[in-house]
Amino acid sequence: MKETVSIPKAYSAAVQRSDACEFARLLGLAVTAIGDGLVKVAMATEGMKNAHGTTHGGAIFAIADHAFGVAANMEGIDQIAISANIRYFTVPAGETLEAVAYMVSETERTSVYAVDVYSGDRLVATFEGVGFKIGGTAKRE
Repeated sequence: MKETVSIPKAYSAAVQRSDACEFARLLGLAVTAIGDGLVKVAMATEGMKNAHGTTHGGAIFAIADHAFGVAANMEGIDQIAISANIRYFTVPAGETLEAVAYMVSETERTSVYAVDVYSGDRLVATFEGVGFKIGGTAKRE
């Protein structure tokens, strides 16, 4: 499902790290947009059904968590998740999911990101992730 998108040079390292992630490759997660404080990630839902025939909640969590991770690390400051929470609202109806991540707040050591997960124009879930800045900065180009 990997789409060719135009990635601003300033964020190419963050996208390359995302693309190199084994788990992201396994699930077919693809950054479709990055910049202006937002990260969008897409994932096909084929092969991700639960016993009820709907998209597995773990797949929904995975795309939200991945979008959070890319967003939290896109500015070149290494962060890891220390907390995550998700609320499911509806069963995805489409063949793809899109997660849109954006920063809510930030301190010297932590950050909070919100992620909205959509199936088409239908809001499927909201996710909140707290990142911890572990030091070291990756140099942005």
